[in-house]
Amino acid sequence: MTAPTDAEQRPNVARMYDYFLGGCHNFAADRAAAEQILSIFPDTGVAAQANRHFLRRAVRFAAEQGVRQFLDIGAGLPTQGNVHEIVRQVAPDSRVVYADVDEVAVAYARRLLPIDDRTVVVRADLRRPDELLAHPDVRSFLDLDRPVAVLLVAVLHFVTDAEDPYAAVARLRDATVPGSHLVVSHLTSDGAPPLPAQRGTAVYQRSSAPLVPRTHADILRFLDGYDLVEPGLVPVAQWRPDGEPQQRVSHGYGGVGIRR
Repeated sequence: MTAPTDAEQRPNVARMYDYFLGGCHNFAADRAAAEQILSIFPDTGVAAQANRHFLRRAVRFAAEQGVRQFLDIGAGLPTQGNVHEIVRQVAPDSRVVYADVDEVAVAYARRLLPIDDRTVVVRADLRRPDELLAHPDVRSFLDLDRPVAVLLVAVLHFVTDAEDPYAAVARLRDATVPGSHLVVSHLTSDGAPPLPAQRGTAVYQRSSAPLVPRTHADILRFLDGYDLVEPGLVPVAQWRPDGEPQQRVSHGYGGVGIRR
């Protein structure tokens, strides 16, 4: 037996999300923190599934529109329905870059995902978009003179206002060509009871990243410079449902924009 490492002792948001999805890549500290959240918001697991379903629909939409390059930032831990699995059902030649700042998530992804000439995993930080875009693997995998789908799914709510997530997203937008897609899902504070919301936020304060829910208007700002795809920025379960068992619980909004 060995003593738990610091990474194992502190709850990690990627591993907590894995637990909400029913995954097995998590430690005791992650499970304990996730159970605290579930005691406050019992439907969090259902909401996490709804978010994954939104990702699947949005990625498939982009692939059907002809996009063949995908940059998944804040990808977290591999789970069922990963981006490369979705897009290759539509276009087997698509390229996917998974990026995450968390070294544990990156290590798991490199071990579990197929690393080949169409898929790569990099450690990079959304808050430092120029460094992310300059990463050798990103530069070699993605042709920024062609449309790219940038995926920011359940990640922006872990970036504080002081870290200026709007500037980071604008930089990513400006680095892509017209016809590129932006896929966003984001936890919202709209309609959340104040006291439970404060308790949930406090749990994340003790984890690897703080939680920053935002309003519909604040989330919509991330899509400045994009033409919103119908039905717009809506609860994730309501974005183009396609016959799957629909999760009626949404803890956040989701939307897709196409670069003007």
